[in-house]
Amino acid sequence: MDHLITWMNFIQHTTLYWVMLMFFGFYPVFSAVVWVTTSVIYFSRKERIGEEAEATLYALPEPPPMVSVLIPAYCEEEGIEATLEAALRIDYPRFEIVVVDDGSTDGTVARVMPYVERGTVRLVRKSVNEGKAMALNDALPCLNGEIVLALDADASADSGILRALVPHFSSARVAAVTGNPRVSNRRSLLSKIQLIEFTSVVGLLRRAQRVWGRIQTVSGVVVAFRKIALLDVGLFDPSMATEDIDMSWRLQKRFWDIRYEPKALVWMQVPETLRLLWRQRRRWAVGLGQVLRRHGGILFHYKNLRFWPVVYEAILSILWSACFVIITTLWVISYSIGVHPVGGHPIPNFWGMVIATTCIAQLAVGVVLDRHYDRSIRTYAGVAVLYPMFYWALMSTITFFFTPIGFFGRRPKITLWKTERK
Repeated sequence: MDHLITWMNFIQHTTLYWVMLMFFGFYPVFSAVVWVTTSVIYFSRKERIGEEAEATLYALPEPPPMVSVLIPAYCEEEGIEATLEAALRIDYPRFEIVVVDDGSTDGTVARVMPYVERGTVRLVRKSVNEGKAMALNDALPCLNGEIVLALDADASADSGILRALVPHFSSARVAAVTGNPRVSNRRSLLSKIQLIEFTSVVGLLRRAQRVWGRIQTVSGVVVAFRKIALLDVGLFDPSMATEDIDMSWRLQKRFWDIRYEPKALVWMQVPETLRLLWRQRRRWAVGLGQVLRRHGGILFHYKNLRFWPVVYEAILSILWSACFVIITTLWVISYSIGVHPVGGHPIPNFWGMVIATTCIAQLAVGVVLDRHYDRSIRTYAGVAVLYPMFYWALMSTITFFFTPIGFFGRRPKITLWKTERK
């Protein structure tokens, strides 16, 4: 025990420990200030505009381009009908709905066939299950639209989604426009926390990144692509755990533009248990590690200067997660052996309260900005206090353990289909 106490005292007085401690304390405050500031700039310039400017901004070109609503599916018999019904209610003059079934073993095809027989939906049926990336790739040659709206098979699109997305493609440089996914299953506490996360972290960060010049990732659940841009970069890569992050980086490396459209709403399902959430976020962490390994070299090319803030933010967030896990572990060990840890206290001290207050302020700004699209979100704002207390620890742990796997190792056997949401 005396030997362990000596080692703990030594470690907590090293320069490395103090550097980690300072980074651990200051980075959340710095990042929150940057995110909030730039997202408010985006909101004031792009969302808070007059009716006349909005009518001009969202005016459809003449003639409106043909859009293919592509819904990749694998074992989605429980929710595919609701997704199709919502897609059929989309208000847009020229679009088709195509379901690509990736060798489902349940009743997915049987649920789709009545729509096919009525002529309202087309079905591309694969006999071999190869994953979401290959399902998207195989369906693209069968589509009639020059714009492809990809929707998850358990997501219900808002009727005005195409009228919000399509005007962006009037700019020839736009390759993709990612929408605004909203959580529809709000029964469990965990799903309510994710509702706050998508509002105050995902939505806020996408607004901020648009001001920076590049977006880290489109939302796989709802994104519109220019088909020719997908062909330009060689389609989706099935070797990547997160094909949406990889595609986002590849498009922007080729100097295509990606935009965020908060008015393009889709209602999605999120994991409601810790086990399913762990599986989902593990895949995300591995995928980000793979993307950094494949595309991190853009930091050495000045022509990709506008991408640097996104890359640095991703790297710093991973490093902060490592600091969180390592420092917390050291503090727990210190308390267990009766040593008061340097920088730690069981009751939040002044700087701990600064971090928590900054986090809550960030979450509040996200709720204020997104309440324009989801009025009911204010009733769930109370669970925001659980985000820094519980959710940070879980997400940091997943990032710490699994991002290095994607960066340094081969891709583990993680399904590319989102069966974790079931």
